[in-house]
Amino acid sequence: MISIYKEAFSKINTNVWILAIATFINRSGSMLLMFTSLYLTKELGFSLADAGLVMGLYGIGSVLGSFAGGWLTDRWNQYDIMIGSLITSGLVLLLILQATSFLSVGIIIFSYAFFSDMFRPAMAASIASYSTPENRIRSLSLVRLAINLGFSIGPAIGGFVAMYLGYKWLYVADACTTLCAAVLLGVYLARPVRKKNKEAEKLPENVKGLSAYQDGFYLMFIFLVTIYAIGFFQLFSSIPQFFSRQCQYTEDVIGLLMAFNGALVVLIEMPLITWLQNKPIALFKLIALGTICIPLAFLMLLFFPCELGFAALFIFIITLSEIFAMPFMMNFSLSRPTKGRQGEYSALYSISYGVANMIAPTIGLGLAARYGFEITFLVVVLASIPVALAFYFMQPKAT
Repeated sequence: MISIYKEAFSKINTNVWILAIATFINRSGSMLLMFTSLYLTKELGFSLADAGLVMGLYGIGSVLGSFAGGWLTDRWNQYDIMIGSLITSGLVLLLILQATSFLSVGIIIFSYAFFSDMFRPAMAASIASYSTPENRIRSLSLVRLAINLGFSIGPAIGGFVAMYLGYKWLYVADACTTLCAAVLLGVYLARPVRKKNKEAEKLPENVKGLSAYQDGFYLMFIFLVTIYAIGFFQLFSSIPQFFSRQCQYTEDVIGLLMAFNGALVVLIEMPLITWLQNKPIALFKLIALGTICIPLAFLMLLFFPCELGFAALFIFIITLSEIFAMPFMMNFSLSRPTKGRQGEYSALYSISYGVANMIAPTIGLGLAARYGFEITFLVVVLASIPVALAFYFMQPKAT
């Protein structure tokens, strides 16, 4: 096990490590997403459906921010985009301390998502530039490990903060960690000399390669990723409400369950990815394996609702889904484009998660409010199975 960990972390560029550390600091404060729907219903008195709409605005902001970030990444220095994104989103987040109406909260959540998700395409392009094809998946997994290490700490602390200090302190904590991450990148990350990607802009279209928006196979991949993410993101919208309303779990228990997800990724993903790289297993078959874990996880909640042991088993299975699917999805997104198209492809990949962030709470909480959480979970199960099959049969065409 020690040798696997050593191999997993070896020969990764220093700048990727700096990105990972900054991401860890940022994500240590990002406990707010899973607690926002609870804040809206418990603290501000929003209905379950209205909370879903506000979370949907988060998704719209995420989509537009990802598109803007991708557009800027192909034309400007990704370093500036990452720093600007962190500073702006951190400052915007503080505004929510004074917001109480549906309109004001919705505008702030939208703006926060917009500026925050401009970071994603720029970071993806940075990882691609700081890594080689041989260590790209491990570089991605290192950053994901940092995300999930922060994510394992954040919710655990966030549950106690929400319970004993109040929900608003979650937003203060997230703003502080976001600004600290910006300072770290500004001080330590190597900034490329060239301010604009002029070489890529001057390349003829036939040299740049196929546009992401004309790549039919990639567009199908993005569609499937979106459906997958809609199911996965119930973890941050419907599941906290289900645990709170139906199972009567307190915020600290919900936070610890969510932290279990991050802790599992930290312990398992890097050595597993390193081991899998040495095996002749097709990329899309691994993605299909991860996708089929989604319906398996939600079946735990359908057949054994509010059993704490099965709630933990749900978290375990959905974490396996994340580990098997997401690193390989992102690696395909980074390896698909040619020079000059990295921002487009990264933006589309980020947009797929933004669309999922928009649809997941709106549909998930909307169905739960009208028909009950069981219907939401059943829809996720029925939608995920054909997606897993589609990923499996895409492998022969993934060239």
